[in-house]
Amino acid sequence: MTVVEEKRAERRVVANVLRGSVGNLIEWYDWYAYTAFSIYFAAAFFPKGDQTAQLLNTAAVFAVGFLMRPLGGWLLGRYADRHGRRAALTLSVTLMAFGSLIIALTPSYATIGVAAPVLLVLARLLQGLSVGGEYATSATYLSEVASPAKRGFYSSFQYVTLTAGQLVALGVQIVLQQFLTKPEMSSWGWRIAFVIGATGAIIVMWLRRGMDESANFEKQQKESSEKGTFKALLKHPKECLLVVGLTLGGTVAFYTYTTYLQKFMVNTSKIDAATVSWINFAALLVFVVLQPIAGALSDRIGRRPLLLGFGVLGTLATVPLLTALAKTSEAFPAFLLMLGGLVIVTGYTSINAIVKAELFPTNIRALGVGLPYALTVAIFGGTAEYVALWFKQAGHESVFFYYVAGCVLISLLVYGFMRETSKDSVLDHN
Repeated sequence: MTVVEEKRAERRVVANVLRGSVGNLIEWYDWYAYTAFSIYFAAAFFPKGDQTAQLLNTAAVFAVGFLMRPLGGWLLGRYADRHGRRAALTLSVTLMAFGSLIIALTPSYATIGVAAPVLLVLARLLQGLSVGGEYATSATYLSEVASPAKRGFYSSFQYVTLTAGQLVALGVQIVLQQFLTKPEMSSWGWRIAFVIGATGAIIVMWLRRGMDESANFEKQQKESSEKGTFKALLKHPKECLLVVGLTLGGTVAFYTYTTYLQKFMVNTSKIDAATVSWINFAALLVFVVLQPIAGALSDRIGRRPLLLGFGVLGTLATVPLLTALAKTSEAFPAFLLMLGGLVIVTGYTSINAIVKAELFPTNIRALGVGLPYALTVAIFGGTAEYVALWFKQAGHESVFFYYVAGCVLISLLVYGFMRETSKDSVLDHN
């Protein structure tokens, strides 16, 4: 391949990564808009009560959405392995658009009674189905279109856009807070965020139709008959268990230091909600910048060193960080503590997609990455916020800190015994 051809191929890779990433960003914006604005709409969907009880209800619905992620990982992962990554990514964002539209248009509990939380649950089920398929297919697509020497770098854009989606949700929240009063935000202002999400998802649905299909998938179309089946997946039991072990500590830590900390700083640290939004925005912005840096580093030194770093620091530093944050009421120290947690989590988030993709062959990659991952996230990641609020309501909030550290410790043991996937990637053999 000539230099000109190499440059042309690299530009094509960048174009495909960008197209996939924009869709990923919108998907995760829609998913995180729920957590960013739940502090405002909790009272709209549930009967009156104290703030912790209402937040507990919204956290329960958040967890219910996660229960659909394994089903999404299975259905859309199977669809991606059989009909293509592009088709599955387009379908996932369409489901997300419907979910956001339902939340935006559902009347309050005071207007339609119990139908309000029922519709909220329905919307989150659709969004959970969408996100369950989005993660697996996006991870698979980015790993397959990336050039071999830069797989860690390009695959890190999954969490760049995942977190950027959360940043956009927080940015929308901050802008609305500047123009609307707190009563207006709680009454109707929060609905604007979901209208934006539904509109963006519809636009992305059309953009994704123009993406290139991955060469890996097009090749296996002609060579493999077992595509996206349980029979094929059952030939890789060790890899499936590895995905579970890889994910457990990372997903609990990630959802603790991102989605839950916003409520933690308001509900426990007693920091003003508007200030917390700025803290989260600033910390997550730094976190986004760190992802490609860590991903590129993994292309040079391997994936395991980063995972081991996350495992060791996450086990030892989680309890001190969260204990200190619980006693902090000032914005800058709270920002530094949150950022400290996110720096640690970067060792997992920046490379977890490529590590999992490197374990499975093309004919089962989307399902192999998606199903065990989604099951683990549903059980542990989706319930992290609920578990935290449950311990707080029971008067033992600090127990949750040890729970997070314990989950990371379990993953650390897995990292210690696993092979270095970048040196013998299945991606290089198909």
